[in-house]
Amino acid sequence: MAIPGYDSSNVAEYTLESAGARVDLVAGVVPDGFGLEKSVSEPSADSLAEPVDLVACEDLKAVEAVRIALVYDPSKLPPGASPTDVTVAVETDEGWDPLHSTVDLEETTVTAVLNDRPPGSTIVAAYEEGDDSSE
Repeated sequence: MAIPGYDSSNVAEYTLESAGARVDLVAGVVPDGFGLEKSVSEPSADSLAEPVDLVACEDLKAVEAVRIALVYDPSKLPPGASPTDVTVAVETDEGWDPLHSTVDLEETTVTAVLNDRPPGSTIVAAYEEGDDSSE
């Protein structure tokens, strides 16, 4: 699935099916080494999937758009939690930061669209209590 508003011929697509992760991006420079791999980072306590690393993310230049889509496991939601309170979270120096995200309940995916690189290179689908990012 391409990034809305962008010509699909300008969108680079990367998938790590084993982790249920997909990244689409529009950037002036995408390094040959860019891609996705399973992370060795410990998942956050609120993780609903295993973390994924964006390899060579810091080498992206002239980024116009990044779309991150992650499959999550709804059975990992806390009891009584809303399935719409799922977010894409990125690991930063301060911890896991949620990104504005939308949830597809039928596909059990969560998606974030950014106009720049994410603030870190490790991402995960996570539960965020009281988040209003549902679709």
